[in-house]
Amino acid sequence: MAKSTVEKSSARLKTVLDVLAEGTWSEKSLNAGEILAEAIVRVPLDERESELLSGGIPRGHKSLTTETAKLVKAGWLVKGRSGWTITDDGLRATVAFAKPDEFVTALAEGTPVPEDTPLPTAPVKKAAARKPAAKKAPVVEKAPAAKAAAKAPEAKAPAAKAAPKKAAAPKATAAVEKLEQPSAVAIAGDFNTILGAPEDWAPQYDEVQMKFNSRRKVWTLAATLPAGFYTYKIALNRSWDENYGAFGARDGANHELKHDGGKITFTYDHATRDIVTA
Repeated sequence: MAKSTVEKSSARLKTVLDVLAEGTWSEKSLNAGEILAEAIVRVPLDERESELLSGGIPRGHKSLTTETAKLVKAGWLVKGRSGWTITDDGLRATVAFAKPDEFVTALAEGTPVPEDTPLPTAPVKKAAARKPAAKKAPVVEKAPAAKAAAKAPEAKAPAAKAAPKKAAAPKATAAVEKLEQPSAVAIAGDFNTILGAPEDWAPQYDEVQMKFNSRRKVWTLAATLPAGFYTYKIALNRSWDENYGAFGARDGANHELKHDGGKITFTYDHATRDIVTA
């Protein structure tokens, strides 16, 4: 029997924690967009969930993004400046509430993770099978005649003059590619005037420019916004010539933000072309 939309949405929410848990074992860092995308790959959207909303975002993706707030409220997920992090309680929750229906019930009712629940451990990797050692070929004794022939002195040919050695070509040094950062990064959206810019969707103004953190190699902008629903994109070098939307896609759909009001920090990573908020 096909799973209902609610069941798939619940399983997808649990998958977010599963993906984060796997990341702690492999030490592979994923940004929020990659985590949500992987959850949708594992639990695909149905026809209705795939419908695009006005901002170009699939209905199911927007729903999942909103529902992850439940994981934060439960203390299982932290949405920080550098990305999303699963807590120890979140790791234990993947064990204590392994089934999607148990997981959702615990999340809805605020059921605490049992204290005796162990932290999950990384899957044990199977050792590669050893190849059998190659058999040594038997040593064949030379016949006496062959031995005598081997002892006979050979006539030496006049030594040929050794050709002059060519100078060895210098080894090519592998060039380390360095990510070139843009000269400016702006958050252009429908809240630019709130930030003090003369107009919205205007990447050319100083008020919407992000600051570059040379140590972390990311761009940030801290602001205070009223409660509301906002849309925006990342625009480089004070123009729309190069811009990035949801999932870090160039000329992609708008980012969407449902904000409860108050301080918020936007962080843009030019390596992934994606953004996180905290």
